[in-house]
Formats: sequence, structure tokens, C-alpha cells
Amino acid sequence: MSTGRKMLTAKELAEHLNLTVETIQQHTRDNKIPHIDLGNQQYRYVLQDVMESLDDKHMVVCEEAAYSYSTDKIYTYSDYLLLPDEESFHYEILDGILIREPAPTKLHQRVLYRLHYLLQQYFWEQDPEAEIFGAPIDLTLSDINVVQPDLVYAPHDSDLEGQRINVIPELIVEIISPSTAKKDRIRKLEVYSRLGVPHYWIVDPKAQSFEAFIRDVSGRYTMTSFATGSGVFTHPSYPGLAIELGALWRRGKL
Repeated sequence: MSTGRKMLTAKELAEHLNLTVETIQQHTRDNKIPHIDLGNQQYRYVLQDVMESLDDKHMVVCEEAAYSYSTDKIYTYSDYLLLPDEESFHYEILDGILIREPAPTKLHQRVLYRLHYLLQQYFWEQDPEAEIFGAPIDLTLSDINVVQPDLVYAPHDSDLEGQRINVIPELIVEIISPSTAKKDRIRKLEVYSRLGVPHYWIVDPKAQSFEAFIRDVSGRYTMTSFATGSGVFTHPSYPGLAIELGALWRRGKL
């Protein structure tokens, strides 16, 4: 990691990424972000290196597609409805920026369907009228933020009329890949926290990790649960929830 550029403290990096200092420290201990060890548990960070470590080089922005897109306009939900259907791609809008991405991999889909099933069993037992939606589903957080999360949990008292979800759900789960890591860990995390999503979980099949963030009173996410490998994921806000991670990664029957 280069040291020729400005180095940030954990607090300064947390402010840039809209995270808590505790979450930055956790990522540092887990070697999830590049850092400089000054000794005595003192660390410094280069913002560009942290951003580049979450590589999104495979993300395809819409101006590269055959369809005619503008890079100068702010896209809204009305624009989203006019986009062409492409079998191998899907679209999202983040703060007015239109993003076009390839269809998910088999590993992504395996983890998605298994986690969907496990969360259905848990949440329907706790709240029989709750809804657990899996991608593809349009979630309109605002007119310029239209996303397709992998999983969405909406309690029984959520207003879910119509063809899309147009309320702030209690929980969003994203299953990341190398091509979406930066978007999910940085861009979506910032949008979800700013717009008031209480719980955000990030599942990384390649690293076999499961991270849970909760929005605090300041409006920032702090990591509240973390599990890896064949460990068991639990969460203080959801008593009795226990997800054996080994079942998510392996092939074959649950």
C-alpha cells in the first residue's frame, strides 16, 4: 500500500465511508481493508487504497450498453420503467446514477435460495404475516434510488401494495461477488444508512463470511454480528436465529 498520499485515522476513514469507528477497527482486525500498522494498535489508511481494495472493475455502467444512455442526467424511477429488458443483465439506480450489471453466478444463486429459505422459516415463525422477498424485486427507497436487493424482510405492518416495494424495509441482505463488492460495501451501505434502513447484512460466498450492520442513533452502521467459514451466525436483534454457514456454501441438499 502506498504511503505517498494522505493517511487517515480510523475516525477520518469512518467519516468518509459513513461507518462507525468500531466497524473500521473490526475490518482492520479482520484484514478486510488495507492499512498501515504504526504499532501499539495504531493504524492509518489511504482512502484510495481502501476503495480500490473493494474492486468493482467488472461493474458495467449503462453508457457502455448498446441502448442509448445519458451520463449527464439524474435517473429516476420513471426512467427505470422505460429501460429495455435484457435477459443477462439487471439495472439499479443509486443516487440518480444508472448501473447495469451481469446476471448473478451459480454460487450466488445457491446462497441466495438457501438463505431465503432459512430466513423465511425464522421470520414467518416470529411474524406469520411478514414478507421475505428475493431478487429480482424492485425496491424504491426514493425516486433516485431504485435497487434490487438479494433479500428484503418487511414486517407484517409494512405497506406492500403494488408491483414494487416502496417503503423502507427492516432488513436488506446483499450477497456480494468480486464485481459488486465496492457497490455493496460502499455505495449501497451509504445509501441504505442515509435513507434509514435499520439492518443491513452482507454475505460474501467467496470469503465465506456473514456480516450484520445495525443503524445507530447517529444514522451510521456499526457491525453487530460477524461469522465465517462453518461458524454459526446469530444476531442480538433476532433471538433464536442461528444460521449454520456451512449449509450456505456447500453443494447439494441443505
